[in-house]
Amino acid sequence: MAREERVKKDSSKDIESDGLQDRVVHIARVAKVVKGGRRFSFSALVVVGDGKGRVGFGLGKAGEVPDAIKKGADQAKKNMLKIITQDGTIPFETIGKFGSAKVLMFPARKGTGTIAGGSVRIICELAGIQDIVCKVHGTKNYHSVVRAAINGLKEMVSVEDYAADRGKSLDQILQLRNTKSKGSAK
Repeated sequence: MAREERVKKDSSKDIESDGLQDRVVHIARVAKVVKGGRRFSFSALVVVGDGKGRVGFGLGKAGEVPDAIKKGADQAKKNMLKIITQDGTIPFETIGKFGSAKVLMFPARKGTGTIAGGSVRIICELAGIQDIVCKVHGTKNYHSVVRAAINGLKEMVSVEDYAADRGKSLDQILQLRNTKSKGSAK
């Protein structure tokens, strides 16, 4: 009886989270050495997003790969955060750091596409960012790169909030951004 109630709760949870996509970034087979030999288990790094500015990641560990992926997806759904975007790209350039991983993210013109490698590309696609240029420096460890990219995107602020913090009007901020790009081309 309790198992049936759990199944009903899980199915209603899927209906609520409709529209979310999950992608596996990395699956690792982990061995634990015990007296009788080795015991193998799996860990799965999963990113979940709705393509409209919400994204999250999770790490699931289990004895079988599908169970690890399901646990990672559940954890990612719990840790979703809202990403600030502007016209399909990020409003400002940012640097995300975690450990020795550093992810540089730059806004791109419309039509550029997602120029990013590996796990950063997955995060950007699931967050709904169409035009962005990214570069990963330091370690290429999947976990560190995902956390660094999420940290960088989490620090994003909208152009309106940035203008309010600086005590300037929105027109002044946008004019400054446009003159910088034109001035450097000369």
